[in-house]
Amino acid sequence: MAIFKGSGVAIVTPMKENFEINYDKLEEMIEFQVDQGTDCIVIAGTTGESSTLSMEEHKEVIEAAVRFTNHRVPVVAGTGSNCTATAVQLSQEAQEAGADGLLIVTPYYNKATQKGLIGHYTKIANAVKLPIIMYNVPSRTGCNILPETAAYLFQNVENITGIKEATGNVAQAAKTMYLTDGRLDMYSGEDGIVVPLMAIGAIGVISVWANIAPRKVHEMCMKFMDGDIADAARMQLEAEPLVDALFSEVNPIPVKKALNLMGMEVGPLRAPLCEMEEQNAKKLAEVMKAYGLKLA
Repeated sequence: MAIFKGSGVAIVTPMKENFEINYDKLEEMIEFQVDQGTDCIVIAGTTGESSTLSMEEHKEVIEAAVRFTNHRVPVVAGTGSNCTATAVQLSQEAQEAGADGLLIVTPYYNKATQKGLIGHYTKIANAVKLPIIMYNVPSRTGCNILPETAAYLFQNVENITGIKEATGNVAQAAKTMYLTDGRLDMYSGEDGIVVPLMAIGAIGVISVWANIAPRKVHEMCMKFMDGDIADAARMQLEAEPLVDALFSEVNPIPVKKALNLMGMEVGPLRAPLCEMEEQNAKKLAEVMKAYGLKLA
């Protein structure tokens, strides 16, 4: 059974002005997401600035998300690392914290061969009981899970159940689904092509866009699954200018700016991320208004 179907929000990690994690704000944001119909909370991923969280913070933020969500929707924890042993530790801690699943990005910087990827994911999976979603985002990691590798892992490792597909390559995604007989739980990792990926068998999205428009993203996925493909496609295309603006600078710079523009007060970004360029922020505000979002 899939961890979730529909819209999983890759939730930001709110910060105080002194760059400490703002747990009160995180609870507020999770309440907002659950109230707006979001189907899963994805904590400590790329959008959650996981790369600048300490090991202790990483554990604490997952524990907090599990506590605040209180079993109303699943919690998937980002526990990837470019060190297999670290990923194992993070994954075990997330399991102990009560997460419902794990999102594990491919090794970055040191990369890995396809053989190395099989070893990496297999070792992590064997160390925990939780279902695992592989996260394939070669634009960030320089490491691509080829369809044959994804299929091998899915077919040979029991708790590897899904993939977050963020290559932007629909043909590769289609081959992955073909090689797994459409049984792999695929989630779009690209907000701009959720509906196209659902058309080839994806069951939802792990979304940046859902931070600021959770109801819309949830409804788009539900419409597709209910057979109203035309309306789902309309919602996808309607959001194109907003999605484009949300990725006009490296994620999560624009989405944190968007939340602050909405008065959500999620605070600053940790270095090396920096505040959004003024002209890009202005354009972001314009498209948010055009999309119908209220600014503070």
